[in-house]
Amino acid sequence: MVSWLHARIETITGAAVILAGASLASKVLGLIRNRILAGTFGAGDTLDAYYAAFRIPDAIFQFVVLGALSAGFIPVFIELMESRKTEDRRQRTELTSQKIRHPSSVIRHLEDHWRIASITLNALLTLLTLLTLLFIIFAPRLQALIAPGFSGEKLENTIRLARIMALGPIFLGVSAVLSGILQSYRRFVIYALSPLLYNIGIIIGAKWFTPMWGVSGLGVGVVLGAFLHMSVQIPTVRAIGFRWQAFLDLKNAAVRKIGWLSLPRVLGLAVSQINLFAITLMASRLPSGSLSVFNLANDIQSIPLGLFAVSLATAAFPAFSEFAARNDKVSFQRSFSSTARLILFLTVPFAIALLLLRAQIVRVLLGWGQFDWSDTIETADTLAFFSLSLFAQALITLVVRALFALKDTLSPLLAGGLGVAVNIILALFLRESFGVAGLALAFSFAMIVNLVALWIMLRHRLGSLDESHIVVALLKISVAALAMATVIQGAKYGLAPFLDMRSGLGIFAQGFISGALGILTFILVALAIGSDEARTVKVAFTRRLFKSKESRQNAAQGFNVEGT
Repeated sequence: MVSWLHARIETITGAAVILAGASLASKVLGLIRNRILAGTFGAGDTLDAYYAAFRIPDAIFQFVVLGALSAGFIPVFIELMESRKTEDRRQRTELTSQKIRHPSSVIRHLEDHWRIASITLNALLTLLTLLTLLFIIFAPRLQALIAPGFSGEKLENTIRLARIMALGPIFLGVSAVLSGILQSYRRFVIYALSPLLYNIGIIIGAKWFTPMWGVSGLGVGVVLGAFLHMSVQIPTVRAIGFRWQAFLDLKNAAVRKIGWLSLPRVLGLAVSQINLFAITLMASRLPSGSLSVFNLANDIQSIPLGLFAVSLATAAFPAFSEFAARNDKVSFQRSFSSTARLILFLTVPFAIALLLLRAQIVRVLLGWGQFDWSDTIETADTLAFFSLSLFAQALITLVVRALFALKDTLSPLLAGGLGVAVNIILALFLRESFGVAGLALAFSFAMIVNLVALWIMLRHRLGSLDESHIVVALLKISVAALAMATVIQGAKYGLAPFLDMRSGLGIFAQGFISGALGILTFILVALAIGSDEARTVKVAFTRRLFKSKESRQNAAQGFNVEGT
């Protein structure tokens, strides 16, 4: 069991399956978490306060941690690893030619990548601690600024929760460095399991801490989840070889490189956070519960994104970085195209299911306790508008990582800025006609604009994205998706007279049977019309996930989404 947890995953598909499996478990826990929150508090003031309290602590984490780690740390860390391997091979060749019997006493291993990891970790901890202290002091003014529609007890609860949650980014900052190391070494199993523990912590807070400590228990649960997220990764990182060192050398060339690569990404995340702050501000001025509805619908639509898009993009990122380091554009283009086609194949049918079965999904997942039928309808309408851009959100995760692998962090910043501008402008108009659902519709339009801009920028860098194969795949996916939609609609209305639609069991049966028949139809039609992606998915679940030692050399030379 321990060896499996530490195993190195050699193919993008194998890594993606591991990440998707863990993501599925995490999403299930997330649904349980949301069901507990919705049933206990309903879409009202307490849950609005909970979501609003996340904004600034999450912004601190996004700016400081994800900006540096996603854009700068992993590419530089892998580059240093590759340099070490090359130097080790050169020295071993020289020592062998000189017939030295104990080369280990002579070879000087290049440990720069571990030194950089420690410096990055220490720098993040220092900065996060400082920002956390400042936020705790100024939380009342900041929370009143981003949620001007809150007042009285609702605002007080928001401030109290935000101050407690502010401790979370410190643990998540350490965790992000550890995650970067694990991804660079392709140790995806433990990395994939850490979000499960994060959700478990939040569930413990909602279920057991809240009865003891009131609304503050929700915040304590978030901090506990962040601590568990960090702790589970430590043994594997130590097994790889990392040992923390207490020094801080910000003049190091590699550290400076991480900083320069991260700067545009931090600015890009700042733009993204402005978007989230704007949504929070606008939702706070809508009727009570609007912010909760927006976040609950967003959590549901993010399930296929986490299962497929993020899993595949995360698994592909180390490969993209290696291709970029070797200046191998052909392999980069082929790997990107294959991964993009697979992401579309996996996310499009779920977007259709979310659109056509939105009421059934929301009612089954959230409909109990204080979460009444009006909350269900409002959340379902919001979910419908989110589903329109699911394909764009999915591809954005891949395109952004491809640009990061090319050490281009400026393009995502520019495209993100354009998307945020579109989102805010449209949201100001659409909220008047559609309420909180209008915020989701504006978000979807903005995501599509963002994808178009990113795609043009990446194509300019690579020359081609193998669009001809992507278009053919998309046409086949569309044919299968149309058949799926027809079956879902027919089954949904055909089953209704035979089920008690006033009961949760009847609603579940209608949604589950209709959805299952639709997904089955999609797969069968895709296989019948010769979809390569359908065959890839079939193969991924019928072959070994881990390549044999003899095949690893070939995998390193031809690392692609099919794992061939």
